[in-house]
Amino acid sequence: MKNWLRSEEVIQFLASIVVFSRLDFAWWVYPALILVPDLSMIGYVVSPSVGAVVYNLAHHKGLALAVALAGWFSGTDWLTLTGVLLFGHSSMDRILGYGLKYPDSFQHTHLGLIGRGNGPSRD
Repeated sequence: MKNWLRSEEVIQFLASIVVFSRLDFAWWVYPALILVPDLSMIGYVVSPSVGAVVYNLAHHKGLALAVALAGWFSGTDWLTLTGVLLFGHSSMDRILGYGLKYPDSFQHTHLGLIGRGNGPSRD
């Protein structure tokens, strides 16, 4: 089942690249900015629970779609780009086994435990 879910994430990641290709940005912008949402991990400096909230907001696909659609309908390309990057990044993370975080620890995700000795589940 996990491989089935991972394949769904691959398709969503590829879709984000296709949508990006329709925007008026240079090709290098996508790879240059795709890891920016991981700056949300800075919330873990405060505490695991604050970190989880900040991280999960930056990795929520519903929020990413809302931002992209707001940009599209308002004709604001940078806002559309932001939503597409958030969506693509979230899909990429889930392909790699990194999920939304629980408030007890960074390693505790909705896809299982991550980190040294735990490794994302590869079922």
